[in-house]
Amino acid sequence: AMEKSYVSMFLLLIVISCALAKDAGKKDTKDTPAKPKLPQTLSRGWGDQLIWTQTYEEALFRAKHSQKPLMIIHHLEDCPHSQALKKVFAEHKDIQKLAEKFILLNLVYETTDKNLAPDGQYVPRIMFIDPSLTVRADITGRYSNRLYAYEPSDISLLHSNMQKALKLLKTEL
Repeated sequence: AMEKSYVSMFLLLIVISCALAKDAGKKDTKDTPAKPKLPQTLSRGWGDQLIWTQTYEEALFRAKHSQKPLMIIHHLEDCPHSQALKKVFAEHKDIQKLAEKFILLNLVYETTDKNLAPDGQYVPRIMFIDPSLTVRADITGRYSNRLYAYEPSDISLLHSNMQKALKLLKTEL
């Protein structure tokens, strides 16, 4: 009789853990439709309907596990160049659409990762990282003194660089 109660106890545990897992899953789907309506502070205005990660570590983890490239935008709220680029970026329909294929992070501070500042800590600068967690130092803007800087007039170059980050990904992995 002892063995039988062990078995039923074990089955009960399985049932409980499944129920918990199901609840967790349900909660997510319920929250999702409401998300875009909330003011998304993580976007900081770069695309309120896009999903932004909170930290560099989280962004790396997501890039690796989702096999999507990561796009990091370094900017400052009180920098007029950052503000100008942000406005054009947020209003550019094709960029906003393409951005959905990336893990996204915008930072108003520097990380300790020196690979994110290969030629200095200026803003705005935009860098791409592969799911293999390799910084794409080869995807640059048009300025030789600030390789990862973009101005509002470079928005179509940024768009093609985003396509490049996605395309190279497919051929290399």
